[in-house]
This record gives sequence, structure tokens and C-alpha cells, in this order.
Amino acid sequence: MTDFQDIWTYLSSEPLLWLTATLAAYIVGDSLFRASGKKAVVNPVLIAVTLLAGALMLTSTPYETYFDGAKFVHFMLGPATVCLAVPLYLNLQKVGKSIIPMLVALIVGPLTAVGTALGIAYAFGIRGEVLLSLAPKSVTAPVAMGISESIGGSPTLTAVMVILTGITGAIVCTPLLNALKITDYRARGFAVGLTSHGIGTARAFQVNETAGTFAGVGMGANALATAILVPLVLTLF
Repeated sequence: MTDFQDIWTYLSSEPLLWLTATLAAYIVGDSLFRASGKKAVVNPVLIAVTLLAGALMLTSTPYETYFDGAKFVHFMLGPATVCLAVPLYLNLQKVGKSIIPMLVALIVGPLTAVGTALGIAYAFGIRGEVLLSLAPKSVTAPVAMGISESIGGSPTLTAVMVILTGITGAIVCTPLLNALKITDYRARGFAVGLTSHGIGTARAFQVNETAGTFAGVGMGANALATAILVPLVLTLF
């Protein structure tokens, strides 16, 4: 047992261990997702997060130690986001034809996301830093954390809310849009990108390439729109 503890102490301090654990957790989640017939409720990100959180709790591993290994995956978020330009370029004509309704949605969507989050939280008595941290929850994590810090919120809390929002959106988007009888993949994708950023965009690409393309556009445009609108909405609170 002493030998095992010594080995674990050594391994747990090595960045490669937690990088491997992150990739393994996602592979497990993705395998279960595919085995379920790609059902939205079996979200691979949710499964991976749950497995990793359980592992960190069981081993009493600080988040900082974990992130030393997982930061390579975090770094790859940037290139992955840039790669969304490829399907956008391939579908540029479709995007151009939909520019007017997209601009309208770009105003209504962020206002609704920010307004409802702040309004509900305010009604339940939430104030101060926690309230401010909720405002940019529907924006991709790096931008959301920057907005949160600039308005006096907690970037860490914002990051948690961003992940929860993305996972929730990825799970409910397909059944909800089906129930609303929205069949245009341009509208479906753009709505998911506006509300569920990168995780929702990944889900949109799993369903349809056009939906994924418009989700990527929505995700990027929402980052800019929210950065402008959040300070304006906060004046009401």
C-alpha cells in the first residue's frame, strides 16, 4: 500500500496523467453517446466532466494540479474555434442570404439571455458579484470570463455557468426545436450558437453541417453583441 501511495504521489504530480485522464474521459463519453444512437441526453461533455470531477474528488487532487495537465486541451480551444471558418467559407452564400433575420436574432437573443438570467437571479435575491457573474453565461468561455472580470464578476463562477449553459443547451436544443416545429437548419443552428456557444455548436455539427455552420456564426457574433449589451442591461439592475 505504501508503494502504491508513493507511485500515485509521483504520477498525480505529472501533467501527462491528467491530460490522459481528460482524453480518456471524453472517449468514454463519446463511446456512450454513439452507443445510445447519438441521443442528446447522453452528452459526451457532461459524461466527461462528471467522470473527471469524480476522479478529482476521490483523489483529493487540486484543480490547479489537474489544469497543469489539461491546459493543452484548453489551448486547443482557440485553434478549434478558428477552424469554424472553414464551414463558414463553404456556406458563405447561405449565410449572406440570411443576414437580415440573423441581425434581428443577434439583438433579441443576447438581450433575452442576459435579461432573463439577471432578472430571475435578481428576483431570488441574488446581488453583487454572483449576479454580475451570470450576465455573460451564454458566451464562449474566454470571452465570458473577460466580460465578467470587466464588470466586477467572478471569472471562475462565470466559467462554471458557461459550461452548465452549454451542456444544458446541447441536451435540450434538438427535442425543444423539434417540439417547436422549427425545421430550417439555419435557424436551428444560429439559435443554438447564440445560446449554447461552443458545446452547442459541436452538437449542431453532429446533427447537420448547415446547422453547425450557422451555430458557429451565432457563437462568434454573440460574443461581440454580449460584450456591448451587458453593460447596458446592467444599468437596469
